[in-house]
Amino acid sequence: MTKYFNIEEASISDIQQGFKSNILSSKELVLMYLERIAKLDKDGPKLNSILEINPDAVHIAEKLDYEREKQGIRGLIHGIPVLVKDNIDTRDKMHTSGGSLALQYNYAKEDAYLIKKLRTAGAIILGKTNMTEWANFMTEGMPPGYSSRGGQVLSPYDPGNLSPGGSSSGSGVAVSANFCTVAIGTETSGSVISPASDNGIVGLKPTVGLISRSGIIPISHSQDVAGPMGKTVEDVAILLSGMVGVDENDPITYTSRDQLHNDYTQFLDRNGLESVRIGVPREHFFNSLTSEEVKLVEENLALLKKQGAVIIDNIEIQTANNINSKTVMLYEFKVGINNYLARLNHNVSVHSLEELIQYNNKDPEKMLKYGQTDLIASNNTSGTLTELDYIVSRLNDIKLSKEDGIDKVMSKHNLDALLFPNYKGVEIVAKAGYPSITVPGGTLQNGKPIGITFAAEAFSEPKLLKIAYAFEQHSKKRIPPSL
Repeated sequence: MTKYFNIEEASISDIQQGFKSNILSSKELVLMYLERIAKLDKDGPKLNSILEINPDAVHIAEKLDYEREKQGIRGLIHGIPVLVKDNIDTRDKMHTSGGSLALQYNYAKEDAYLIKKLRTAGAIILGKTNMTEWANFMTEGMPPGYSSRGGQVLSPYDPGNLSPGGSSSGSGVAVSANFCTVAIGTETSGSVISPASDNGIVGLKPTVGLISRSGIIPISHSQDVAGPMGKTVEDVAILLSGMVGVDENDPITYTSRDQLHNDYTQFLDRNGLESVRIGVPREHFFNSLTSEEVKLVEENLALLKKQGAVIIDNIEIQTANNINSKTVMLYEFKVGINNYLARLNHNVSVHSLEELIQYNNKDPEKMLKYGQTDLIASNNTSGTLTELDYIVSRLNDIKLSKEDGIDKVMSKHNLDALLFPNYKGVEIVAKAGYPSITVPGGTLQNGKPIGITFAAEAFSEPKLLKIAYAFEQHSKKRIPPSL
C-alpha cells in the first residue's frame, strides 16, 4: 500500500492528482478507506455509519485502474469510491433495506438510475450507509441515525452527546470521518441538509426533477430527491455532475432537460459573492437559535458582506408559519411504498405497508423500539390520493411555499438567494421542491458544527454552487473531527 498519500481531508482533485502522479491507485484508495472504516467505524469510537461494504469494491477498483492505464479516464469521478445511503437500489451483492430488518434480504433487481449514471462515470460504489429507518418516516421521536438493521449512528464530533443528523446520517458521518471522499444522501425535508450541517460538511439538496428518483425507496413523490455530500463544494459539484439526467421512468426529470449541466464545476468562482443579493429571514427561522449560534451567523454575514454580497436583513416569509410538514407525506407515502414493496423479490418478507406493520408487530423488541406511528397513520389513508384533505393540503403546500412564500419574497427584494442558519429553512424549501446547499459555518464550544444554508428558485444549482464556493473559499470553516 502506498505510503505517500494521506486520505484524511483528501478531495477528488487531490485523489485524481495522486492517480496521475502514480503515487496512488484506486485499489490502494479503496483499501485505505476500508482500513479506516475498520479502525473507526467498527472499532475505536464505533461510529456505526457503514451498514455494508461492496464485496466487489476492490475488484472494481482494479478494473478501473487497468482502464485508466490502458484507455485514460472517463472523467473526474473515475476510480473514486462513493458511499450510498441504504434506501438507494444497487444491483450488486449488497442489500437495499431502508435501514429496516424487514428488508434485510432485499437485493435490488436493477440499479437506481443515478447509480447507473455514476457507474458509467467510473465511480466505485464502496458500500451502503446506515440511516434513520425508513428515512425518518416510521414514527415520532425516533433518534436521528437509528435503524433496526444498523443500530445507532454516532456523531464523529462527540459520539456520546451530539446528533449525527438525519436521515442521511451515515452518509454525513462517513464523509466527515473520512471513510470516503463523497457520499449520496436523500432528502424529503432536511435529510441531506441536516446531517451535512451537523457533521461539518457540504450537502446539496437539488431541485426536484434534476436527479431521477427511480430505484429510491420513496416517501413523498412531491418532495423526494437524492443529493451529493462532500467535504468541499467542488467535490459536491463533481458528484452532482455524474448524477443528473433525464429518466423516462421518472417524468419530473423531463423538466430538467434544458436545465442540467454535465459539469457543474464550471460555475465555481472564488469571487462569486460580488453584488449577490442574499436575503436573511430572521423571524421564525432564528427563534430557536442560542446566542452562541446567532453570534456565529453574524460573523458569517459580516464575511459575506466583506466579499461583496449585499445582505437584505430581516426579510419576512409570511407563509413560513403555515407550512404543514406531515399531511401530504402521510398520504403519498402509502402510494409510493406499496408500489416499491410490491415489486420486490419473493424472498423479502413484506410486499405492502400493511404487511410491514404486521411484520414489525411480530417482533416489537427488535422492530418497534420507538414505535411506528407514521406507518400506521399512513396506512389508514386510502392509498388513492383522492381524499379532500390530501388534495387541499398539496395545493396549499405549493401556494404557501412557492407563490406566496419563496417566490414572493425573492421577487419583492430582488434576491439571488436566501440564507438560513443550520437547516432551519428546509421545510419550506422542500415543499417548493427548490434547491439548497449547506456549507460549514463554524463550530460551537461543545464541538457541534453549524451550517450556513443557501436556497433559491428551481434549477438554480449553478448560482447556489457559485455562492457556496465563494463563501467556502473565504470562510474555510470546516474543522475535521478528532478521531
